[in-house]
Order: sequence, then C-alpha cells, then structure tokens
Amino acid sequence: MPATPDSAAALASESGSERASLRDWAGLGVLALALLLVSVDATVLDLAVPAISGDLAPTTPQLLWIIDVYSFVLAGLLITMGTLGDRIGRRRLLLIGAAGFGLASAVAAWSVSPEMLIAARVLQGVAGATLMPATLGLIRSMFTNARQRTLAISVWGAMAGSGAAMGPLLGGWLLEHFWWGSVFLVNLPVMALLIVLGPLLVPESKDPNPGRFDLVSAGLSMLALIPIVYAVKEFAAHGPALNQLIAGVIGVVSGVVFIRRQRGLTDPLIDLELFRLPPFRAAVLTNLLSIFALAGVLFFGSQYLQLVLGRAPLQAGLLLIPGTFGSMAGSLLAAWLVGRWRPVSVLCGALVTAAAGASMFWLLEADPSASVLPFMIGFLLIGLGVGVALTVSADMIITTAPAERAGNAAAISETALEAGVALGVAVLGSGVMAAFRHGLDLSAVPAAHTDAARESLGGAVETARSLGEPASSSLLNAAHGAFVDGIHLAATGTTLILLVTAVITYRAATSKRKAS
Repeated sequence: MPATPDSAAALASESGSERASLRDWAGLGVLALALLLVSVDATVLDLAVPAISGDLAPTTPQLLWIIDVYSFVLAGLLITMGTLGDRIGRRRLLLIGAAGFGLASAVAAWSVSPEMLIAARVLQGVAGATLMPATLGLIRSMFTNARQRTLAISVWGAMAGSGAAMGPLLGGWLLEHFWWGSVFLVNLPVMALLIVLGPLLVPESKDPNPGRFDLVSAGLSMLALIPIVYAVKEFAAHGPALNQLIAGVIGVVSGVVFIRRQRGLTDPLIDLELFRLPPFRAAVLTNLLSIFALAGVLFFGSQYLQLVLGRAPLQAGLLLIPGTFGSMAGSLLAAWLVGRWRPVSVLCGALVTAAAGASMFWLLEADPSASVLPFMIGFLLIGLGVGVALTVSADMIITTAPAERAGNAAAISETALEAGVALGVAVLGSGVMAAFRHGLDLSAVPAAHTDAARESLGGAVETARSLGEPASSSLLNAAHGAFVDGIHLAATGTTLILLVTAVITYRAATSKRKAS
C-alpha cells in the first residue's frame, strides 16, 4: 500500500487518537532497553581494540571486520526482518531475536580466534536485525496519539544515539575490571529480561493483509548493500584492486535489480512510493549520515585517547561522557524543538551542529601531553547534533508511513542507521589507517619489524616498546603524527559531508513548498 501526502497528513494530525496506557509506557521501557543494548554493541568494541589485538592478534582487515561486520549484516537484513515482522508479528520476531542475540553474545565472549569472533559478530548482526525494526514498528502501533508517539520516539532516539555513544564508556569500565569478552556477556541478563517481560508488557501487532513474502527480494537487498560497503572499506584501506571492483559491481547491479523488482511486485519488500515524499527522503539521508559521523569518531577517537594520549580504557570512556549525555539530551530535546520549528529546520540545525563538532578535531595534537578539551567539545557537539537528528528523522519516517507498513518503514530507518555505522567505521576508519600507513616513517625501524609497525597504530606502539632508543621514540612519534594526520583528514571529510547533507535536506523541503 503506497503512501500519499494526504495519508501522511492524516497520520500526522491524529492527535485525538486513543492515549497510551501505563502498560504501553512500561512496554516502551522494555523496547528501549533492547534497542539500547543493540546500539551499544555497534560501538562497545571500540575501546577493546587494543585488548583484542593483543589477545587474538588479528590482522588489520580482520580487526575492521570484527568491528563492522555486525553492522554490515544487520543493515543487510533489516529490510527483510522488518517486512517479516509485519507478517509473523513484531513481538514474536522481537523475542526470537532476543534469544538469538544472547546466544551469539556468549559465543563472541569466549572466542579463541579472530575468525570465531567474526562469525559470532555475524550471528549477532542476524539477531540484531530482528530486534531493531521490531522496536520502532511496535512503538508505531502502541502509541497512536501523535504527541505521545513523538515523545515515545524521542525516548527511542535517546536509546539509539546514546547507546552508540555509551558503548565505549561501558566497554572501558568492563575492560578495566575484566577481560575483553565481558563486553559481550553483559548482553545476557538484559536479553533474558526482555524475553520474560516482553509477552507481559508489549502487545502483538502485525499487518492484517501482508501479502506474499518475496525471498528473491530479501536476497537482493543483502547483495546490494554488503558488497558495496566491503568495496569501499577495502579500497580505503589498501587502494584499488580487482576484488573490490567485482564486489562493487555486484552490489550496484543487485541494487538496480532490487529496485526494478520492487516496482513490479504487488507486495514489494520496500514501499518505494515512500521515497517520493521529500520529508521521507530527507529523513532517511539524515539518519544515514549523522550516525556515519558518530561511528567514525568513536572508532578513531578511542584509539587516539588510548594510544596517542596514553589514557587507560576507563579514563578514555569517561572522557566520552559529555558526548554521551549530549546525544541523550539532543534526543529528548527534539520533541520540544519540533514543536517550535519545522522538522526540516531542526534537522538542518542538527547537521550543522554535528559538522561544527567534527571540525573541532582539526585541533587534536599528536603530543601525549596535549589537552583533551578539543576532543571533548567536538564529541559533545556531534552527540548533541546526532541525538536531535536521529529522533526527528525517525519520527518523520514512521509518521509518513501507513500504520500497516510500520515495520517496513522502521526497517528503512534502521537500515540507514546501521549502514551509517558500517560506513562510518569503514570509510573514516579505513581512511585514517590509509593516511597512517602513507605518512608513517619507518626509516629507524629494523626491517624485521616494519610489517608489524605498519599494520595498525596498536602494532606500531607495541613494536616501539620492543625496540631500544632512539628507534623506539622515533617510531612512536612518527606513528602518533601519522595517525593524527589521518584524523585531520577524516574530520575534514566528515564536516563537508554533514554540511552538504544539510543543504540537500533544506533544498528538498523548500522545493516541495514551492511546487505546492
């Protein structure tokens, strides 16, 4: 059932609908807890990178896969799982996903090799893909009153944004007291709580006339996203190669075939008519690129705090607290802002705020005694902007869609969010590492140690510790300088991307008004 501007307007004006009960608000707490944990798992490993490197000794590509394969798989399956939830029941899918997520977390915690950890993260991504669209789709059915729904989605947005920001803080505390596998074990009691309370507090909802489920479209949706992200990541890390070109072509061709197939189906996996609405398009784009900035900053920022400034994992996590609270405050503030300004104006303001935060990273220095204030201010502004942007864009997306397609619309929103996480780590993280390798001076390093030093910043630091002076200090200074140069490059790209997105979003909305 395609959406129309009239239906969107009708949905937006349903302020007279039945108000939510106390049970609904308690159910929201359960859903928010599940979303918080899934969001945390997208970034909780950022501070564990040095510990995992020391224990499992992954290569740089393996390390990047450990970090971002979770988001790759999650993003590739969200559309499929969102549509599946519309058919079999969103609560049922939520509970299945909770059980699977807990099991995958246990496997990840006790992984004994990089390959085993990557496989566990894949399973986490599959299970996480069932949880995320189910939470937003259930909120759409539980809160029919427009004002209450906006507030509920503000809570949802606070969990999504702050969860990604809280990941390193939680990871830092756990790493300070336990081994790196503990960052996964924390998932188990939360998922058990969800399985127990979900049936009691969350009502079942699904599309009464879902139509046929198209397995071909489900496969094409994964083939369209994962190869493209893989190609971008590998190109940024290692330069052009034939396998990247092949992967990119597979992704693009699959995407074209997927879109053409959706247009010809009576019951498409994605309602492409939604993208005809400028507010929907602008919201999806904002969702993608705002979280892109946050995920990238967390990936290279945690390494900067630990390996350049020499802070312990818990200290590094504490330095991220202002950004975490900024993200939560932005999400909760979004409902108030939308009540006073047009949503598109709020979105543009949020993007500009995040861009200002990204530009602050130009002030970061390679000196271990340098001030952390530029990093803290920059991350605070990014967290604030992303918190507002995620909430407003999610509200626009879910309000625009017909109620029976809530899971599908939620899946589009979550796909954009998780693709943003994956691309943020892949593009910005790999870009930083490419600049690091290009600028690293290894002239004072013995030939037997050059490969280990070039592999990653952690590898360079460990190599420096095994060398005598003056080679040790020379390598350490060169590694710090090259890594910070990479951060400056990533900061420039992030700032420009966010500002261009703000312009595109504003123009899409103003062109709609002029046309009308």
